[in-house]
Amino acid sequence: MRRIGVIGAGAWGTALAMAAARAGGAVVVQAREPEVVASINASHENSLFLPGVPLDPAIRATADLAEAAAAEALLLVTPAQHLRAACRSLAPHLAPQVPVVICAKGIELDTGCLMSEAAAAELGDHPVAVLSGPTFAAEVARGLPTAVTLAIRDQILGRRLLEAIGGRTFRPYLSDDLVGAQVGGAVKNVLAIACGIVEGRRLGDNARAALITRGLAEITRLALRLGARAETLMGLSGLGDLTLTCSSLQSRNMSLGAALGQGRTLTEVLGERRSVAEGVYTARAVTDLAARLGVDMPLCQAVDAILNRGADLDAVIEALLTRPFKVEAV
Repeated sequence: MRRIGVIGAGAWGTALAMAAARAGGAVVVQAREPEVVASINASHENSLFLPGVPLDPAIRATADLAEAAAAEALLLVTPAQHLRAACRSLAPHLAPQVPVVICAKGIELDTGCLMSEAAAAELGDHPVAVLSGPTFAAEVARGLPTAVTLAIRDQILGRRLLEAIGGRTFRPYLSDDLVGAQVGGAVKNVLAIACGIVEGRRLGDNARAALITRGLAEITRLALRLGARAETLMGLSGLGDLTLTCSSLQSRNMSLGAALGQGRTLTEVLGERRSVAEGVYTARAVTDLAARLGVDMPLCQAVDAILNRGADLDAVIEALLTRPFKVEAV
């Protein structure tokens, strides 16, 4: 499994291309932007999405979806809300049984589907895996140590994928719990926005620690309701990813929350960015899904109310702080 295709040449797609190249792969990355294709091929740098990080000269960029899809394994690194459409476009170009590794974190807004469900609906018999965990793209691209979860039902195929992308500093751990890996990766983005608001409002480190802890309880409740295992949420794709994303303003979601906490509007913040803060969309998707399933997720509901339903930020904080006292439990 040497030929690796990467669909999506944002910061994370570029970083994963570097990880696969370090593992010995022949990597082709597909980009929609002609300037990104030109920059990677001519200068060995993604100057638009990952400036200042030198790339392996062997990585090749293309705008041609079919060219990138002519691979033995495919890493799908599109924004979560565009993943289904990307799979639909890819399906005619994939050879039979080529595995597709989902590297996007989110819940589909229109349907409430997990990314694996959306992909399976479009890709038929192609094996689907999920890559998730505590990862800042620039650190992965530079070769700093990182550990992640690779979730797939076929564990033999999973071990082949581990060898195809894993290395000394990019260390995947194998799991068969696709649901747990996805719920952890999706919901942590919503909680990172909440932690950013805590930072922007200067509510203190104690408040952020409490939010992370009670946020993990919300993730676990939803994941268990969907059939995941609790121990998955204690691992890299749960607690690990949550801790990283809620503890650093390198996180796009936490930095967005911090700007909101400082009094800026969502429209202002999003207007300044090329990259996607997935938590903005996931907040509504996860809140709607939790309501349908009868899962209590007050922190996610609070973030959704601020982002998508016109709620006053201070009023939402006050409502959380005046909730009835309860027994600590998941």
